[in-house]
Formats: sequence, C-alpha cells, structure tokens
Amino acid sequence: MRSLLFTVALYSFATGLPNYHVKGHQWLPAGPRDSRSPCPGLNVLANHGWLPRSGKNIDLPTLQVAVSGAYNYDPDTFDGAFKQAQACNLTTTGNSSTFNLADLAKHDCIEFDGSLSRNDFYLGDDLHFNPRIWATTAKRLGLDHVSHDPLSKYVTVEQAAKARAARVADAMKANRKFNASENEMLGSPGTTALYLVTLWDDAVGAAPKEWIKSFFEWERLPFTRPLKQKTNDDINAMFQRVQAVKV
Repeated sequence: MRSLLFTVALYSFATGLPNYHVKGHQWLPAGPRDSRSPCPGLNVLANHGWLPRSGKNIDLPTLQVAVSGAYNYDPDTFDGAFKQAQACNLTTTGNSSTFNLADLAKHDCIEFDGSLSRNDFYLGDDLHFNPRIWATTAKRLGLDHVSHDPLSKYVTVEQAAKARAARVADAMKANRKFNASENEMLGSPGTTALYLVTLWDDAVGAAPKEWIKSFFEWERLPFTRPLKQKTNDDINAMFQRVQAVKV
C-alpha cells in the first residue's frame, strides 16, 4: 500500500495536478479482479470510489450520485444512457437493473468503432486502453506540445473535432467490418462532446491538456468538483459545436 500511495503522490507532484482530497474518494487504480469499461469517464468514477471500486453491480441511483458528486452533472443526465444499456440486455449480473462496467464492451450498444483510446471490436480488444491508438489521438490533440503561449496548454473544440474525425478515418481503413451505424455516427462526436464538457475550463473556453491526459491515460480525476452544474443541454450544445467543425 505504501508504494501505491507513493505513486499517487509522486504523480500529483510531477504533473502539478491537484490530489483529490474528498474523503473516501482518493485515486486507486483497478485491481486484477475489478471490472472496468471502454469508457474512461466511468472508470475514473470507479477508481475514485464514486462508483463501486470493483466496478460491479452498478444501479441507476449509484450512477446518479457518482456523476453528480465527482463531475457536478445534474444527477439525471445519464439516465437515458443507462436505459439504453438496459435495452441492449448486456448485463451479466443476473439483475436487469444493474450492470458491471465490463458489460459495456458489448459491441454497438454503448461501445462503438473508432474509439479515441480503444481498438475496434473486430480487430480484438475493445475494452482496454490501447496505448498505440491513444498515441495517435494524443499527437493530433498536441497533448505533449506546450509552448510559452498559455493557450498551448489547452485543446479547443476544433482540435478535438478534427482529432476525432481522423481517428474514425483510421479505424475505417483498418477495419473492413467497421460499423457505420446510427449509433456510431452519433456516438463518436457525442463522446468527444462529453469529454470536452466534463473537462472544460470555462475561464479559458477550452479543455486543459493535462486534464485530458490524466482522464484518459491514468483514468484519474484531474480536478476537484466543478462549481457550475452541467446538464444534457451543455452536452447537446457541445455536440453541435463538434459537428459544426469542418473536417
């Protein structure tokens, strides 16, 4: 345990990111028996104990408390996504009102081709973080390129939208079974809109690169709870902005 806590403290010091001081919600990475999803945002919640750290037997009230407590989303923001998962009959818990995070890897329900950080289902592992795929996304977002210009520390909507479109183009070339379903066409820009809203710095009007790296690479909260509550309206507005970018 000492070495793990040392790792957490060292990472916080090295990156300059705030350590998360909400009692009971410190960051701990998943263990070998824990369940995790293709969605980094849900994995972050489990790694911080807002969802069960096991990632198992998650019900709607638990999800509502988690997204509100950690991200300050309106509690019912993701009720529709939860119902979508139920409709896909993807749960392996034996209870239709709960799911394990790994259940969300069922193809073309919540998960879809062209992920920013996962491989396509047809090409292998669509569940776990893929460093090679993420490296292409991170390069397009310029996450490791920061200059003396303060704005170089941030990702704009235009950068995020173009990186998303380029990743989908890569996936379509590599995957002859690429599923260009309605779910894919809405979900791909939708997930980009979602991470932007979740990580948005209102004072700058962009998402900090360090926050994006922490969120995707470590699946760790890069901030304390935002003061401003976010809703589906915020996500929908960002979705329209992402879709409006010419790619």
